[in-house]
Amino acid sequence: MIQFFKEYFMHLEILTPEKSVYKSEVYGIQLPGINGRFEVLDKHAPIVSALQAGKLRILKDKKITRTYNIKSGFVEVLNNKTVILVEGAEEL
Repeated sequence: MIQFFKEYFMHLEILTPEKSVYKSEVYGIQLPGINGRFEVLDKHAPIVSALQAGKLRILKDKKITRTYNIKSGFVEVLNNKTVILVEGAEEL
């Protein structure tokens, strides 16, 4: 018997003071927290965390990624929506 696994997605927004940098459904995000890197996936528990400058990786699905170089900021995860507020972000 073959089982198929449904991929789960959450909503992601990346905002800077100047503009909205990214807005889409994603599989997950890898973030540079001030105490080390961490990952947020679908249905993550609510969290607010400070971010340091570094690389942010967006997992569009299990194979496709996008990487941004970000300046410091914050991330909020609530109700399967992740909002990242940073001083600056540039896609690599």
